[in-house]
Amino acid sequence: MATQIKFGTSGWRAVMAEEFTFANVQRAMHGIARYVSSQKSKRPKVIVGRDPRFLGETFCALAADILSSYGITPLVIAEPAPTPAISYAVIQSKADGAINFTASHNPPEYNGIKFSTPDGAPALPEVTQAIEREIAAFDRNPQANSQTPHPAKAESQSLPQTIDPRRMYLSRLREIVDLDVIKKAGVKIAFDPMWGAARGYSDAFLREAGVTVATVHDTRDVLFGGHAPEPDDRLLEDLRQKMRETGAAIGIATDGDADRFGIVDEDGTFLQPNYIIALLFDYLVETRGWRNGVGKSVATTNLINALAEKHKIELYETPVGFKYIGELIKQDKILIGGEESAGLSIRKHVPENDGVLAGLLSCEMVARRGKSLGKQLEGVFAKVGSFYPLRENFSLTPEVEEKFTEKLRGDPSEFYGMKVANAVRIDGLKLVLADGSWVCYRLSGTEPVVCVYSEARSREDLAKLSAAAKAWIFD
Repeated sequence: MATQIKFGTSGWRAVMAEEFTFANVQRAMHGIARYVSSQKSKRPKVIVGRDPRFLGETFCALAADILSSYGITPLVIAEPAPTPAISYAVIQSKADGAINFTASHNPPEYNGIKFSTPDGAPALPEVTQAIEREIAAFDRNPQANSQTPHPAKAESQSLPQTIDPRRMYLSRLREIVDLDVIKKAGVKIAFDPMWGAARGYSDAFLREAGVTVATVHDTRDVLFGGHAPEPDDRLLEDLRQKMRETGAAIGIATDGDADRFGIVDEDGTFLQPNYIIALLFDYLVETRGWRNGVGKSVATTNLINALAEKHKIELYETPVGFKYIGELIKQDKILIGGEESAGLSIRKHVPENDGVLAGLLSCEMVARRGKSLGKQLEGVFAKVGSFYPLRENFSLTPEVEEKFTEKLRGDPSEFYGMKVANAVRIDGLKLVLADGSWVCYRLSGTEPVVCVYSEARSREDLAKLSAAAKAWIFD
């Protein structure tokens, strides 16, 4: 029986040579090609890109061949490219979508496929479900389907073409980021692309403007140094070392496909993404004068809620998954949107996570305000109060998972002696308590794991809330 190819919040991901095989990639490509053909575009074209993972070039060539057989012109990106750059290229080239071979921040043994729609956004569930149906239809009769090209097929129009998104994307970033402010402040920056797709993007962009940048992990390594290319606190020691050597005021990092970010303050402190999104929200209101709304996932810090109230700006809370934030950006309802998992974008930009932009805007913010990120966070806390968020994952046995799933359907009025003020079911179950603290439970759709997000107004209260949140799972 063939592996079921299921697209989650960020596409389909699997371990190479186990489920991510040439045969399964072919099935996925036929499904996507059939879906694009069904959209009745006269001369369909689809961008094909990748991060630097093992066999990425080979998968791109395979995708291009299959798209061509359906009369769809593949626009192939030769070098690894950031997911947001691919997203911007879709919009600029008026493509019918993009296929991106990436497993983002997952460990090196994984690969994956992200599909973006013509608006440059991650495909919404109705699109990925349609692609899954097309894969199933192909599976039922692969011989017939592989011989059925797009009706408008002509040899000349379906031959692969090449596209380089770098110049157009960096040109767009120059319109957004105030490079003069960074240069005049004399801020030194350290950058860690984690051997990923942002190599030659963030650092080159700054150097071209005369900014001093030091870079680590600036070679291709399909093993990403032997760990996941995730810009998380525990994996940024080399970046900290480079900051100490060069006297950098800020360290910026991106993950494997550069849709996520990691930011290190001048004293080596890692600023969790929750805080960076909140700081940038406050900064953009101050410097750009934008007031059209702010978006965040239900699992992201309520510091953003407090700032929205302070600035009298409308707040939008979404399910987890950047595609929902992307919809708000497309409708120009928000000036910034973000998720605690280190994804953000801003108005009139791509409706996709942009880790490159997040890092560059953080550099601008430090340069203009002349204060460390830690000092800026203290300032925000002074305005609206302190917030301490935490995310933890817990593995569940089948028995515990069954019992806990049933528990999530309940409507608790109390949580360990604390009154539940509101139960939010946008995604999973979020219990907002009377003192403003909260805990949110989300079951993984792919493994027996529950993600637990909690937030309190002091570190001491967070420790108690975290213990209660864990106990509630296993009681």
